[in-house]
Amino acid sequence: MAKKKTVLDFLKMKENGEKFTELALYDYTSALLAEQAGLEMILVGDSMGNVVYGYDGTVPVTMDQMIYHAQAVRRGAPNVFLVGDLPFLAYQTSVEDAVRNAGRFYKEASVDAVKLEGGRQMCPQIRAISDAGMLVMAHIGLTPQSAAQLGGFKVQGNTAEAAMRVLADAKALEAAGAFMVLLEGVPAETGKLVTEELKVPTISVGAGPHCDGQAVLLSDIIGMYPVFTPKFAKRYVTVGDDIVKAVSQFVSETKSGVYPAPEHCYKMKEGEMEKLEAMLRERRHSHH
Repeated sequence: MAKKKTVLDFLKMKENGEKFTELALYDYTSALLAEQAGLEMILVGDSMGNVVYGYDGTVPVTMDQMIYHAQAVRRGAPNVFLVGDLPFLAYQTSVEDAVRNAGRFYKEASVDAVKLEGGRQMCPQIRAISDAGMLVMAHIGLTPQSAAQLGGFKVQGNTAEAAMRVLADAKALEAAGAFMVLLEGVPAETGKLVTEELKVPTISVGAGPHCDGQAVLLSDIIGMYPVFTPKFAKRYVTVGDDIVKAVSQFVSETKSGVYPAPEHCYKMKEGEMEKLEAMLRERRHSHH
């Protein structure tokens, strides 16, 4: 079993130009399989709002929901670097809330780091979580919790000026103590610029090939979430189609009597059926 990565490993990987991977997933079984596949990092993302709970976005997700899912994922993947995503209003309200909720992830779900969204206005939160001895990942560019402010899910940092803003945010968050910066929905050029300028590793969610790591939703790359797939996600298989096929076969085979076949059934012990028939005969006679 591969040894769990540390902050220093990720820094070394950046220095050596060795890419790392992160998957967003939310349950024990997925975590078990992902760990077997040999990735370095799992994010228990608030994207579960869409994928698991069917909300319109990530805003309704609660801290308790995040903790329950992080616990399940940790059981499935004990040797993967685990990041807990701080949900909406778990950290924006105050530095104290940010530290307390980050601490809950550590105490209750054994995470290795937490993540929070926002630019330089989040420096006090990043610094406080870091000062409390925890690792915190910054998330800039397209920030889904505040997408309404951005006018929806639009690419960020696609002008020279906007790219400079993203860079300034990244550098401020690094200075505040972020151990890694996640860039979402920015042009590849912006991703390259930020990656070259930062000492800490960057991770790309649709931020091009130059970042130090790549992150995707498991549900996107396996074709499991039929509602929407972003441009940057490559679909390797379509598990969703297989599920529909399996369920409809189960329905039709049950109706036609093909399932369950003898090999799916348990049998009574040798000679017991005869005994049972005798008992039933006796019972019928005594009733008359």
